[in-house]
Amino acid sequence: MSNRRVIRANKPAAPAGVIAIQAEKIDWSDVKVQGSESTVRRFDMLIYTGGALRLRGWEHPVVVDVAGLKGTDRKRPALKDHYARDPVGHFEAVSTTNNRVSGWGLISGTGENAKFVAESSRNGFPWQASIGADPSGGRRAIAFIAKGKSATANGRTFEGPVFIVRSSIFKEGSFVTLGADDDTSARVAAGKGSSMLTFEKWLEEKGFDIEAIDEAQKTSLRAWYDNEVTANTDADKGKKGGKKNARASAADDDQGGGDDPPAPTDDTDPPAGGNGGDALKAARTVQAEETKRVAAIRKVCGTKHSDIEAKAIDEGWDSDKTELAVMRAERPKHTGVFPAGAEASVQAQAIEAALCLSNGLPEKQVAEWYGEKPMNIAAGRDYRGYGIQQLCHEVIRAAGMHARAGRMDDDTIRTALGANERMVRASGGFSSASLSGTLGNVANKTLLNSFLATKIVSTEICGTRDLVDFKQATLYRMTMTGLFEKVGATGELKHAELSDETYSNQLDTYGRMLALTRQMIINDDLGAFLQIPQLLGRQAALALEEAVLTLILANTGTFFGSGNKNYISGAATNLSVGGLTSLEQKFIDQVDSAGKPIMVTPRFILVPTSLKVTAEQLMSSPLLLEAATAGSPTAASNPHSSKYAVKWSPYLNNSNFSGYSTTAWYLFADPAVIPAFEIGYLRGRRTPTIESGETDFNTLGMQWRGYWDFGVAQQDPRGAAKSKGAA
Repeated sequence: MSNRRVIRANKPAAPAGVIAIQAEKIDWSDVKVQGSESTVRRFDMLIYTGGALRLRGWEHPVVVDVAGLKGTDRKRPALKDHYARDPVGHFEAVSTTNNRVSGWGLISGTGENAKFVAESSRNGFPWQASIGADPSGGRRAIAFIAKGKSATANGRTFEGPVFIVRSSIFKEGSFVTLGADDDTSARVAAGKGSSMLTFEKWLEEKGFDIEAIDEAQKTSLRAWYDNEVTANTDADKGKKGGKKNARASAADDDQGGGDDPPAPTDDTDPPAGGNGGDALKAARTVQAEETKRVAAIRKVCGTKHSDIEAKAIDEGWDSDKTELAVMRAERPKHTGVFPAGAEASVQAQAIEAALCLSNGLPEKQVAEWYGEKPMNIAAGRDYRGYGIQQLCHEVIRAAGMHARAGRMDDDTIRTALGANERMVRASGGFSSASLSGTLGNVANKTLLNSFLATKIVSTEICGTRDLVDFKQATLYRMTMTGLFEKVGATGELKHAELSDETYSNQLDTYGRMLALTRQMIINDDLGAFLQIPQLLGRQAALALEEAVLTLILANTGTFFGSGNKNYISGAATNLSVGGLTSLEQKFIDQVDSAGKPIMVTPRFILVPTSLKVTAEQLMSSPLLLEAATAGSPTAASNPHSSKYAVKWSPYLNNSNFSGYSTTAWYLFADPAVIPAFEIGYLRGRRTPTIESGETDFNTLGMQWRGYWDFGVAQQDPRGAAKSKGAA
């Protein structure tokens, strides 16, 4: 029987099981138990500071990625030497802030282990701790970084060779007398008493079907399992260290990243005798077949396709499937990100998505704009931090022109602009696969995001209409008089009487220019370029808001007036229960041309910021205090609670606008029922637009224009009512 451990030369295998991180520091104190005079010991631990650890059983240092540590949001057991049957206590809280792991807990157990740990700690015994964390996802959660390569975790950069545990689950913490060697800060908990590798998991890794094994075979295999775990424990303790280290020193760690799949790592034979003959034969067959499969995959991949090799071994591919993947990988590919064919649009969208992400736009919003496939490409390593210079070089290559990689000077900028013009002419317009098209699309997305993020009330209280040109449009509002009438014996239905009322609206254009300057390109300053559409988006929203609120304040033609029966004034018209009752009745009593009620109720209450809190209190409070007698207020029911949505605007009480007031307030109907005011858009364009414009001869760069066509108009006075308010 051999206990020799097999060390692979190409990629070192990470040990399976619980990673036990030694506590950096343990502090003790006594706390009272709630509802009792007794005290228990409290322990505070600085568990892990985020560095590289030397762990027994691992060939190279290990980094536990704190960002991937799960299971810290619940109470976890505190054990002695990882022995679960006699718990010492529990962890109340575990924190993973600032790339460190810390926690505190109580000696809440009642058994011998709890008493032993508590009493010895009072006597000053220097307990160490081993915090157990299971890699979630098995070995796939452990990344091997080869020599000459580096990776980041816990806010630091680690040079290979090193293991990084990207995903793990916090399970328990144990008090131990010796958590690790003095010059280490962690160890791997091993031995029969640990949860390093359960018998069932061990059977799966050896290739056995648990359901197909009878009891006699299971007994023999368990003896093999116990023997192998004992051998691993001895190796961890140094009894087999000389042989292992000699073989490990011969291993070449310069292979590619990634970890091997859970193939057998020990050639320990099962014990002889009993009914283990079939199990031994089956195990040897499984190991032989796995060895042949891995050897065939490595032969096909050679030294050029380590990524395919790792995936093929991990996912159980055969040599035929591996060979097909290698053939596909070796096909000639287009050098730029704008390839010919159907994938061109996907790649162009991926670049736009990457530029949006680089500018800090919300990932969820970008995913909604571009979809899954472009987002998967944009989130890849090659597109992280994508900037203007990368786009310039890609456009140059895609146009079949040349510029030195990584260089960005005036000649390169001119080449990029020339490549852009060539691609634009070839596409017959500003295509997405061009410098102007790509940046213009990204600027549009940035403008739209900023526009939608600017909260305005005008689009909520106004109706909308599409107009076909910039001429003043005379528009008609259809009305109908009369009710459903009783049908006579002949069954004849009478025609309803329709009439129309006219009003006018006219579009105007609002806009600004934005430019990509020579300095922005040389500085690779995407943020400076996209600050302009961000501001334009906000300015466009504010332009619409100002146009609508200015029209409301102007009260053209006494839109709010006694003639239209939608206006009240006087001492009792301030925003209060009484004032709201009066204006509400005025609104509801509106009639049609025949003098009959139109039966429309308000939906919004619009107030200046000076009345914002008053309106919110009036709409949210079910009870109000009213003075029944002087100095003796009593609670009274609020009849207007939750009736209307409160909308406010600082334009209404801003002294720079004619008609402003700090006391006036309004009621508005749902604009889908009766719009009091209307916003007209040119052919349905509800948001601003950015497009390429002509560049001045003396400007080495590109420029765009952002613009928006809209107009606002008064429509139906029965859709709103105004109270002057009392000073």
